[in-house]
Amino acid sequence: MNHHVFEPERGQPDQEGPEPVFNLPKVVVWLAGIMIALFVLQSYVFPTSLNNRIIIYFAFWPERYLPEVLASGIAPGGIGADIWTFVTYAFLHGGVTHIAFNMLWMVIFGSAVARRFGALRFLIFSAACAAGGALMHLATHFGAEAPMIGASAAISGHMAAAARFVFELGGPLGVIRRTDAAAFRVPAAPLLHSFSNRSVVAFLAVWFGLNFVFGVYSTPLTGAGGTIAWEAHVGGFLAGLALFPFIDPVPRRR
Repeated sequence: MNHHVFEPERGQPDQEGPEPVFNLPKVVVWLAGIMIALFVLQSYVFPTSLNNRIIIYFAFWPERYLPEVLASGIAPGGIGADIWTFVTYAFLHGGVTHIAFNMLWMVIFGSAVARRFGALRFLIFSAACAAGGALMHLATHFGAEAPMIGASAAISGHMAAAARFVFELGGPLGVIRRTDAAAFRVPAAPLLHSFSNRSVVAFLAVWFGLNFVFGVYSTPLTGAGGTIAWEAHVGGFLAGLALFPFIDPVPRRR
């Protein structure tokens, strides 16, 4: 689950038993398929000139938002790219390991959230978390020349949302757990109350601990020639926590 910064339906419960392992929500399959197809095209089909144009127009460039650049309108794509790159950067990846890890985490956590939210809410939530990650990266790297790519901020938002319900009683990872579709629609506890759940606290501690390590040892751990934009992970995660109650279709537990 790593960003890279480059340098220069609600279903019916299964009556026969647990759902198959690979019975993934269609929206997750399609989203992962688009990202993988784009990565393959960029890596093995598109010429370098086209790949460079894709990065210029669709990666997230903090230097686009310097006052003098915004005022001059010289950035490629103009005001449109100033807006859409807050989301489109998430579709681009910098290496096989980079996209493999991101797709793995999206299958695990994104699938849980998609089963709860449904396709449309899931896509809106993912885009908002990607934008949250971009905002955090912009705030901590304002004016930086290096572009950022990767779906990690959106997936960090998936992790934050999943933490709000998967550990609840009757949830897929709760002390008393279920494995049918209803397990993904258990009411979520209020955010502050969820901090009394040891599983939630342990999950948050591990997640933030890993990102602290990424920050201290900001090296190209995924083999794609870039550094890890861990601040974007944090931005996406915080966006996921903040937006969850507004997008969650399941009434909250009192």
